[in-house]
Amino acid sequence: MKRSIVPLLCCPVCKGDLTLTVTDGDDREIREGKLHCLVCRVDYPVEDGIPDLLPPSPSE
Repeated sequence: MKRSIVPLLCCPVCKGDLTLTVTDGDDREIREGKLHCLVCRVDYPVEDGIPDLLPPSPSE
């Protein structure tokens, strides 16, 4: 995932801002990490450079 798209992303549930934590990547690319919604308190993983922004199921 290109680091430059992070400001364009928002929480799929509440449309709030997401914060990024990178565990593997460089100045331009993010390979592993998580996007976190401060409002919903939900983490969305980034694996192999792909952000998983599917809303959590109601049971979570």
